[in-house]
Amino acid sequence: MRREPAGHSGDTLPDEGEVTELLDKLQDAEETVGSPADERTIRRTRRLLSRLPSVPRFGWDDVAQQVVGAVLLSAPFVVTEEVWSLAESMNVLQTGITVFMMFAVGYGTLYQAEDHEAGAEPAVLGVPLRFLTLIVISYSSVAVVAFVFDAPEAFEASLPTTVKAVCIGAVFSVIGAASADGLF
Repeated sequence: MRREPAGHSGDTLPDEGEVTELLDKLQDAEETVGSPADERTIRRTRRLLSRLPSVPRFGWDDVAQQVVGAVLLSAPFVVTEEVWSLAESMNVLQTGITVFMMFAVGYGTLYQAEDHEAGAEPAVLGVPLRFLTLIVISYSSVAVVAFVFDAPEAFEASLPTTVKAVCIGAVFSVIGAASADGLF
C-alpha cells in the first residue's frame, strides 16, 4: 500500500522492497566512503529510512519468537548432569569467556547471518533493542527452566555453580533465540 505524504502531491512513500534495496545500497556505500563525516551522514540517512511506515519493525512477535527459540534449544542442556558438572569445575576466566561467546554468537547470528541491521534499529543506551532482548531472554529463559525443573536442587548446586550453568545454557539459548527471530 502506498500513501502520499502530507504536502507532496503525486509523491508516494516507497514500498518495503524499495526501502530495503535503498538501505542495502546505503550500507554498501557506507563501507566504501573514505571520511568519517560521510559515514555518519549515510548512517543517519539509513536510520531515517528505517523509520518509514513500510519498514518492518521489531515487535512483540519477534520477542515471542526469541522466547520460543531460547527455551526449545536450551531446555535439554539445563537438565543434564554434564552441564552442571562442567559448571562446577569452571573458573572465573572460563565463565567470562562463556559470557563473551554468548554475546558474540548472538550478535553474529542476528546481524551477520540474518537480515537485520544494528544501526537501523531502535537502541537503548546505544545497544540495539533486538540484541538487548535477545540477551535478556537467553539468560532468563535458562534460569527459569532451571528453576522450574528444580535443577539446582537436583544437582546439589551452589549459587555460583548455578550462575555458571545458566551461562553455559545461555550459549545454546542465544542460538535458538536468534535463529527463531530470523526464521519468521
